[in-house]
Amino acid sequence: MYQLKKSRLLGILSLTIMIGSCTKSSTTTDILGNWVSRSDFEGVTRSEGISFTINDKAYVGTGYDGTNRLKDLWQYDPVQDFWLQKADLPGTARSSAVAFAINDKGYVGTGYDGLNRLGDFWEYNPGANSWARKADFAGSARYDAVGFGILTKGYISTGYDGNYLKDIWEYDATGDTWTQKISMGGSKRSAAVAFVYQNKAYICTGTNNGSSTAINDLWEFDPSSETSWSEKRKISNVSTDTYDDAYAIVRSNAATFVMNDKAYISCGENGSVLQDTWEYDFATDVWTKKTNYEGVARTGAIGFSINNRGFLLTGRSSNTPFDDIREFFPSAEYNAND
Repeated sequence: MYQLKKSRLLGILSLTIMIGSCTKSSTTTDILGNWVSRSDFEGVTRSEGISFTINDKAYVGTGYDGTNRLKDLWQYDPVQDFWLQKADLPGTARSSAVAFAINDKGYVGTGYDGLNRLGDFWEYNPGANSWARKADFAGSARYDAVGFGILTKGYISTGYDGNYLKDIWEYDATGDTWTQKISMGGSKRSAAVAFVYQNKAYICTGTNNGSSTAINDLWEFDPSSETSWSEKRKISNVSTDTYDDAYAIVRSNAATFVMNDKAYISCGENGSVLQDTWEYDFATDVWTKKTNYEGVARTGAIGFSINNRGFLLTGRSSNTPFDDIREFFPSAEYNAND
């Protein structure tokens, strides 16, 4: 009787071990990516700020610290991992503005000052560390728009002016003029992201009518094309193929950057504050899950890239703003100690 009980017990233990081993194997993933802390942003904590890059330096400014809108500007040197304060934006302090760089100048416009939606537009000269007011944005005053530069032209699109928007306007610095271009297809939106690759821009995510759940389209903008816009694959699981089965990319107020022929979206919000990270392959039009952002989950963060190095910084969780910054290494193994 003892031997029989012992045999049964050993059989149960063996089965348990086998089940445990199978479970571990089935849940093992090959997700890559590592976030490494860099020197904290030296301005006050904030969310909904702006960034642009010129000559291997990043510029970060404006935003909301939880009490006040801001107008300061800081330069980041990624080689020395060093911050240097620059001249304040002369215009109204603001959050949720847009920025881009063309012709070695930075441009900042639109936004929200706590009472009013804004439409003014400013040029920053890094050599002189000075600002000049330019022609006001020709579209409606708005906030939570996107801005980007392609070659010698700048663009502002989407946002919120009391209505959700999807128009796009081109800025020509030579004549200091604005021209409306063909609007994007699909959903109107605010708090979207825009990224640029090989002289084409991509716009996705965001919120429309107060919800981000329906914003699952991705649009490519080619200013050299007569039709301008073309839609890419959806960013949610809507196909009958397997490539999008795990997609959970839909969100608003995220951060983005481009490096090594891939785009990255991280953090943001969709019912809750997020910290997951997704990689977009321009060649295949497919997204891949990467290691979560290793700081606190956040929304309203800033992303930028310099020389194929991608960074994410600031943002907020609930009403708590942040000043930390991390660099992302998409092909590295996760390391919790850096």
